[in-house]
Amino acid sequence: MKILSYLALTTIIAAPALAQQTRELDSHEHGVGQLDIAIEGSQIAMQLHAPGADIVGFEYIAESAEDVAKVDAALAVLAQPLDLFGTPDAAECTVLEAHAELESEDSHDDHDDHDDHDDHDDHDDHDDHDEDGHEEDNHADHEEHEAHDDHGEDDHDEHDHDDHADEADAGSHTEFHAEYLLECGDISALSEISFAYFAVFPNALEVEVQIVSNAGATAFEVERDSPMLDLSDLN
Repeated sequence: MKILSYLALTTIIAAPALAQQTRELDSHEHGVGQLDIAIEGSQIAMQLHAPGADIVGFEYIAESAEDVAKVDAALAVLAQPLDLFGTPDAAECTVLEAHAELESEDSHDDHDDHDDHDDHDDHDDHDDHDEDGHEEDNHADHEEHEAHDDHGEDDHDEHDHDDHADEADAGSHTEFHAEYLLECGDISALSEISFAYFAVFPNALEVEVQIVSNAGATAFEVERDSPMLDLSDLN
């Protein structure tokens, strides 16, 4: 995408160390989002990453009509950057491009091969013993063996079921991504960014911000209790 390419190129040129930091879906921290900002000339490129739990209150794949509606509503809100990250009126910033999407990762399907353990053909050998006239001698052993196998199978199936449930819970993650490109009539008036983001999304607690501009690369932490990012030192 054009927005992503712009942000990535600016970041790589201005701050290679920041460009090397990658975020995996399965390692994000609930309550904490990340906002990368690149300022060049009169334009501002922004990229937001936020856990699904922060935005819609859950991280499983939306399937019910209610959950799907929540995701759709969140995407519509995330596509309005200036309603989430406000700039001073004097900066005269407008939105050139905005895009929001939901990404997910579910590792449950990677464990389908556990079903292979359901096949048990060893009992066929015991049937051969019966046909050879050893019914009386081996009947007790056969029943004991079957009981042992049934017990093992029950334990194994129960264990597999629990493992699959745990793996599904551990592997299911969703994360909202949004990319923005703004044009500002007076970029020198960009003295701050207000984070209405926290008021819109009550589960969000903190946003880690990285900014790349002509002044260099700077990192900030914006918290719910103090939803304002001071940019006066960047001008």
